[in-house]
Amino acid sequence: MPSKTTIAIDAMGGDFGPSEIVPAALFALKKNSELCLSLVGKEDLIIEQLKKHNALNNERINIVHASEVVEMHEPPSQALRNKKESSMRIAIELVRDGHAGACVSAGNTGALMATSRFVLKMLPGMDRPAICTTLPGKNGHTHVLDLGANVDSSSEQLFQFAIMGAQLASAVEGNEEPTIALLNVGEEDIKGNDRVKQAATLLTESHLNYIGFVEGTDLYTGEVDVIVCDGFVGNIALKASEGLAEFLRYHATLEFKSNIYSRFAALVSLPVLKSLKRKIDPKQYNGASLLGLRGIVIKSHGGADRDSFATAIQEAIIEVEHNVPEKINAKLEQLLIDRQSL
Repeated sequence: MPSKTTIAIDAMGGDFGPSEIVPAALFALKKNSELCLSLVGKEDLIIEQLKKHNALNNERINIVHASEVVEMHEPPSQALRNKKESSMRIAIELVRDGHAGACVSAGNTGALMATSRFVLKMLPGMDRPAICTTLPGKNGHTHVLDLGANVDSSSEQLFQFAIMGAQLASAVEGNEEPTIALLNVGEEDIKGNDRVKQAATLLTESHLNYIGFVEGTDLYTGEVDVIVCDGFVGNIALKASEGLAEFLRYHATLEFKSNIYSRFAALVSLPVLKSLKRKIDPKQYNGASLLGLRGIVIKSHGGADRDSFATAIQEAIIEVEHNVPEKINAKLEQLLIDRQSL
């Protein structure tokens, strides 16, 4: 990571605010010796947490006071119009003004998206931002987008999402030609709606490493580097996955506690259960990228604890290190030139 890289942290966002975000920030600083953080929020609350953790005089922390907070269920338009002094907006403005390489927030997703787009603007040729995150798989992991920013996307926008996802995967994985697939109701070319079919045509005609359609069962195989869909489909798939994971955890816990024999079985199985938990722990995958912007913004889960939020900070560091927006822009320019020459 380049020396003196600064990340702006919305310290007031999420369900827990400074009580979890400040410790997460301190953990990130401990792991990254060249990292500096700007903690944005109500100064007295941030100072209280820093004192609690004996870190008030940490020279790599800068406190930026913000008098307002965007509430988790506040309408995005209201937050954009009426909360110009919010911790979220000021953190994003630090990125715009070159005082930070990225912003990380666990705040209101809609407000974060709207404010980021308004403050940072879109990369040339990009219509809308897309939310991208990493899902674990049997054979590695997969970058999936869009996960809720755009509930109604055109074929051209799906093509743009593919460019974004491919460049993110290429930058952070070191894979020059990541595989790309479109999420569909079947793998056959005749299946799907017109937008998905038209997006497939655009991808086939490009120089991207497009391999065709995949189904929902392919989300967790890890065999495709990037899976593209619109935000309506992506968000439902993600929330359904989270619900299923909670369902399995709940019933497994009930079964292991049901009688003395199952408790003994749980004790014997403990090493396997711990290993499984590490592999599927959502904390390892927290931190969704808002791609297509002129700057780096990372959305943490609103209910993230300190370990999980620290993972989102790490994602921001990686994207700053690899100049993800610049690489997306360069790839888009190249593909547009290629399409014009056809």
